[in-house]
Amino acid sequence: MSQRTAVVTGASSGIGAASARALAADGWRVIVGARRVDRLEALAGEIGATAIELDVTDQSSVDAFCARLDACDLLVNNAGGAFGSASIADADLDQWQAMYDVNVLGTLRMTKALLPALIASGDGQVITIGSIAAREPYRGGGGYNAAKHAVAALTRVLRIEMLGQPVRVCEIDPGMVETEFSLVRFDGDADKAAQVYQGLTPMAAEDIAEAVRWVAARPKHVNIDQMTILATAQISAQVAHREP
Repeated sequence: MSQRTAVVTGASSGIGAASARALAADGWRVIVGARRVDRLEALAGEIGATAIELDVTDQSSVDAFCARLDACDLLVNNAGGAFGSASIADADLDQWQAMYDVNVLGTLRMTKALLPALIASGDGQVITIGSIAAREPYRGGGGYNAAKHAVAALTRVLRIEMLGQPVRVCEIDPGMVETEFSLVRFDGDADKAAQVYQGLTPMAAEDIAEAVRWVAARPKHVNIDQMTILATAQISAQVAHREP
């Protein structure tokens, strides 16, 4: 059999990079996409992947990326992020727009563009990285909650619409994962980002990547609809046990 092709978005760091590594180790031909091309090319050289610049918020970038693909058996929609933690009353509309663009429309653009190839593969899969924020609204998370709830709805509708087609659809919703996520959310404030994980052991990007690898390796007749993965010390979006 020819090697199957996996596309991973947001692959320059964190869960995306770890997922690309895990899939490559499992025998997939991996295509990685992200805006930070230097990081992307370093990862591609490390794991034997192909790096292509990609901004999921830009339709022309998505079109150019997809035009270079000759096949796609697996799409890992990982590109996303949270910006800020203001209340609804103090919401920054530009931050809300940015979160909607990257999380929701970015997922939509990539999925829509690659669905024909996924169907043509005869056994396509879409794995979307969501968040516990898609399941539990929480104080200060309005914009991110709204975006990830929309991603969850999009993913579920896709699963419904793909019934009878050779495409499986999965949503993986992680809790606390120590990556650059909080650093980005708090606009580069390293001290504030570190406080998110203080007093507990958060998950690593590799923990979620192993879930991606496992879902992708299930046989054709098995669809893992949804996974919620939390650190042992975390019981909900904002409730965790912290050691003094």
